[in-house]
Amino acid sequence: MTGSTTSPFTADDYRARMERAAAAAADAGLAGLLVAPGPDMVWLTGYAPPVTERLTLLVLAPGRTPVLVVPTLEAPDAAKAPGAPAMSLRDWTDGKDPYAATAALLAVDGRFGISDNAWAMHLLGLQRALPGTSYASLTEALPMLRGVKDAAELRLLAAAGAAADRTFEEIRKVTFGGRRESEVAADLAALLRQYGHEQVDFTIVASGPNGADPHHEAGDSVIQRGDMVVLDFGGLMDGYGSDTSRTVHVGEPTDEERRVHDLVREAQEAGFRAVRPGVACQDVDRAARAVIADAGYGEYFIHRTGHGIGVTTHEPPYMIEGERQPLVPGMCFSVEPGVYLPGRFGVRIEDIVTVTEDGGRRLNTTTREMVIVE
Repeated sequence: MTGSTTSPFTADDYRARMERAAAAAADAGLAGLLVAPGPDMVWLTGYAPPVTERLTLLVLAPGRTPVLVVPTLEAPDAAKAPGAPAMSLRDWTDGKDPYAATAALLAVDGRFGISDNAWAMHLLGLQRALPGTSYASLTEALPMLRGVKDAAELRLLAAAGAAADRTFEEIRKVTFGGRRESEVAADLAALLRQYGHEQVDFTIVASGPNGADPHHEAGDSVIQRGDMVVLDFGGLMDGYGSDTSRTVHVGEPTDEERRVHDLVREAQEAGFRAVRPGVACQDVDRAARAVIADAGYGEYFIHRTGHGIGVTTHEPPYMIEGERQPLVPGMCFSVEPGVYLPGRFGVRIEDIVTVTEDGGRRLNTTTREMVIVE
């Protein structure tokens, strides 16, 4: 699929984003930004071109009209992009040098931010055409480029979260015991689509010992009575992400299973309570992690507490030790502590949270108590 995305945003919205990005680049000491096909381009222009060996690149520089370098055969689709009125097109035909065409738009010398997902062959081509330039990844140079959401984006994220919540309310009604993980995962995917997701990114169903693997791929394992089952699922709805985790139990849990589940729930609550403007991202991680460590399970919490979400389901900011970026109203990220006991079971509870003027607001509201399934 190529061309523009279906977008709730106007050309003026995209123009404002491009202007803001160019200004942020200047503030960071960059000569400009080079944006390859991917989430940054979708967010800035509404255009989702194919990712191929043919160079497509958005060039942003302070005080200059944005330019989209695009293969001639894809120019008609680019011209239909929601953000097209805010930029000019520079097309190139097969057999010509796209890097020379792009070089003409850039300073001979300078440091540019470039999309993390730009192909190495394209970056090397630019370096050959402009040996005096240097480059920094956008995540390194401008980690918060997409980090703070506006009101329209928050509405879309809230709607995606609500759809994921409806999915959980339905999946808890299905039979788990005696079925393959892959069958329950298929149910999750179907429900996400039923409730409005155009793209399903992941449907983790990790039963029993598989739950100790945070990124377990649902497979042919048969879910047994007595299993703890980690559910983690999400995708894109109207271009914005959902991501939630709940851990259910097939039949009555043991005292230890209930105790570990309650511990993770308390840690998740502590992480959420730590959210407020001005707090460093690492302090959200610290708050959740301290609860688990104090209970003696610290070595079994083996991942960061959270990640940002927007036009992708994983993006900055990250809730992890060492990340001193202060929280700002409009940021959205997961709070998802977990405990993973190798060979036995795992528990994870995850909500998407947005920073408000005086604290945080959950975008997922289903129960975080232990849910018993059949």
